[in-house]
Amino acid sequence: MVDDPFLFGQIAAANSLSDIYVTGAKPLLALNLICFPKKGLPKEILVKILEGGLSKIKEAGALLVGGHSVDDPEPKYGLAVIGIIHPEKIITSKFAKPGDLLYLTKPLGTGILVTAYKGKLFDEKSPLYRKMIETMTELNKIPVEIMLEAGIRAATDITGFGLIGHALEMASASKVKMVFFFRRIPYFKEALEFAKLGIIPEGDYDNLNYCERMVKFDSSLKEPQRLILADAQTSGGFLIACPREKKDLIEKLAFERGFYSLYLVGEVREGEPSVEVLP
Repeated sequence: MVDDPFLFGQIAAANSLSDIYVTGAKPLLALNLICFPKKGLPKEILVKILEGGLSKIKEAGALLVGGHSVDDPEPKYGLAVIGIIHPEKIITSKFAKPGDLLYLTKPLGTGILVTAYKGKLFDEKSPLYRKMIETMTELNKIPVEIMLEAGIRAATDITGFGLIGHALEMASASKVKMVFFFRRIPYFKEALEFAKLGIIPEGDYDNLNYCERMVKFDSSLKEPQRLILADAQTSGGFLIACPREKKDLIEKLAFERGFYSLYLVGEVREGEPSVEVLP
């Protein structure tokens, strides 16, 4: 995704830790999982990848307790993470209720931006590159702390299936309808411009084609806007279903922590499990 091995390690670790955070758990232990060639690449690259991962493990307050490595011509890196949570506070995708408000915690479009970056449409000196990296390396630590303090039990992380794919998963698990307002959804404006030019990962088309049968889009939303909603995210944010009576509390907690990436994007309604996107 990026040429800098340290950032590569940070992104991979942040992505791995999200799977623990989204359950409401506190990360405790992590194991490195590494694929790297014995020959062909300098070992210094591997060291930098591991240093990047370790920096995020430390930021999460977890311990690195070992790992496993495999000889592989293509470098790969991730973590196996163990966390802990009280069984009565577990956050899942099945507790969304009609009347809940939907919040998103990171902007969409990093999948499209990475594709444009690999196509050399912008480089490391660009402010857009810095924004892309900041988003993908940001831990989802604060959002989960806010959810736990507010007593919120329903959320999912936005990763490979895009916003609409993971929203459908949540709608199906909770047996509800999810309604989004496109004008409220945060996304990288540059990603939309790249999408209009056809700079789109193949997986986004797969996501959109799969989801369209269960998603009702307003006719004003054309294919580039729809692809933003289907864009696969690496180390994406959370989609949170917040009881309406806790709106002031969750926003107050976010403000007190200096977390300004809490976007109110929609609501949960009664109906067959589905997603609707309005202008």
